[in-house]
This record gives sequence, C-alpha cells and structure tokens, in this order.
Amino acid sequence: MMAKESHRRRRILIVDDEEPMRLLLAQYAEADLGAEVALAGTCEAALRLVREKAYDAILLDLLMPGIGGAEVLKAIRADSANRATPVVIVSMLTTSSDVRERMSAEKARALGANAVVAKPVNRLTFIRTVKAHIGSRSAAAD
Repeated sequence: MMAKESHRRRRILIVDDEEPMRLLLAQYAEADLGAEVALAGTCEAALRLVREKAYDAILLDLLMPGIGGAEVLKAIRADSANRATPVVIVSMLTTSSDVRERMSAEKARALGANAVVAKPVNRLTFIRTVKAHIGSRSAAAD
C-alpha cells in the first residue's frame, strides 16, 4: 500500500482572486512539484473545494473579496477534511510598508497557517516552502 501511495500525485489547492497569480502558482506547482492543482478564485469556491476533497497543501491569499482569506483559513481549521493540511499564505501583506498590516510568520501561525510566502513570489522560495510543508504532512509518501 505504501508503494501505491508514493505514486499518487500530490493535490494542491491554490486560492487567489487574481487569475494571473493563480496560473503562475499552478505552473510552479505542476512543473516543480509534479502536483495536481485545483484553483479557486473566490472564498466561496475555496470553501466548497475544501469540503469536497482533501489536499496535500493549500496556498491561500489573504486579501480576497468576500469573507476574506483569514475566514477561509478559520473554516479550514475548524471543520473540514483539510483541518491538518499545511496552509501556506501567499500574500502581499508580507511586503506592506505598514507594520500593523505586515504578515509575519508568527501572525500566520496564529491564524492557523504553516508558512508565509511574499508576493511577488520568488519561485525557488515558493517551491522550497511548499515542499517542506507537504513533506511534513505526508513524509510516508516520499
């Protein structure tokens, strides 16, 4: 059974209201991680997808219309098959000049995220971060 699981493509959900960013992250995840990618452009779509399927990682923008990424993260952690799924925040909040708005790793963890990647996204940093956290959940699949 372990051998069978090791050949399963990892599933990554990318949640961002900006289509170019969703597509860029999907390209990185598919090319560099060999992942199967699902995309959500709204908070509502993200909530629907996390209720339908378990993912190996979720990449989440916080600055989204509607209920916002922070509420999506709370919902993921509260009641879904993805309660233990690594969530990586991908947001411009990390580069904000306003210190009160800045998303630190500590704030991300307090929200329930595992890591933060700043926009604009550095491909190597992004891949290393996602790979490290996917590995933390499914080390047996490596």
